[in-house]
Amino acid sequence: MKLFIREQLPLILIYILQLLIIMMIYWLDGYRHLSISIYAAILSGSLLIGYLVFRYVSHRSFYQRLEKPFAQLEDFANGIQTTPLAEGLQQLLESQFRHYRTDLYRYKHKLDGHIQFINQWVHQMKTPISVIHLTIQDEDDPRFIAIGDELDRLKKGLEMVLYTARLDTFERDFYVESLSLENVVRAVTSSQKRLFIRKRIFPSIQINHDIQIASDEKWLSFIITQIITNALRYTIHENRKIYFNSYRRGISIVLEITDEGVGIPPSDLPRVFDPYFTGENGRHFQESTGMGLYLVKQICEKLGHQIEIESKINQGTTIRIVF
Repeated sequence: MKLFIREQLPLILIYILQLLIIMMIYWLDGYRHLSISIYAAILSGSLLIGYLVFRYVSHRSFYQRLEKPFAQLEDFANGIQTTPLAEGLQQLLESQFRHYRTDLYRYKHKLDGHIQFINQWVHQMKTPISVIHLTIQDEDDPRFIAIGDELDRLKKGLEMVLYTARLDTFERDFYVESLSLENVVRAVTSSQKRLFIRKRIFPSIQINHDIQIASDEKWLSFIITQIITNALRYTIHENRKIYFNSYRRGISIVLEITDEGVGIPPSDLPRVFDPYFTGENGRHFQESTGMGLYLVKQICEKLGHQIEIESKINQGTTIRIVF
């Protein structure tokens, strides 16, 4: 109704103005029958009101559709009456929708091709990395040990690229099942043993072996790996520990991972899950990318888990995953 009144307001103002001009012309010409003039104005106004009512009734669904946004793109094709203005708008919307859908399919095809290329490229890069690992695994030369450490970093970087590319197609690539939380954590810490040994930091796992959770093992392992990587990166002193604990909170199960690192400044905590945000610690640790916790947050949301974080400067950081 408001849109209709705003559209017809110029017509109403022009009508009132021309009616006053005509009555003034007759008055200046010597016509002094005021009652007849008022009667004519009322009669003419009634015709205008009748026209506006007819116009609104015949275009009511059209104006209502313009005032309410579409719930989905196809909705514009439903409920518009066959008036000339509505038909013209309908044809315009259909034409624009065809162009939009064509562009959308083209970009989707390009995105799918890009993701496929990333997946193939990452898997191709993993093969030479594995070969190099096999070549140097029995060597005690410090140079080969350093090469192994760099290969681990390279492997983690490739995994981050792979999982980032797969986020947009997450629904096609996850399988929820009942998992032993302790087994998942021990498997992840075992896969990161080289990094634990190099940093001389030890995992302390206090998880009840009876605790079962519903999640995707591959994605959950990636989440825990990212948290461990961050914890090890920001723990600068040796002979420290990373604690893995679990407990129940109501009907939920909580996995708590606590490190003894440098901590996160309070001003940075609200933004640690933003993409590419490295904060104050990122200025002192050049390996920071700002993507680890962002991916953790995104994957947790897609899996239906909650992520919580607490930190104190020079005391450490605690991250909780609520299942």
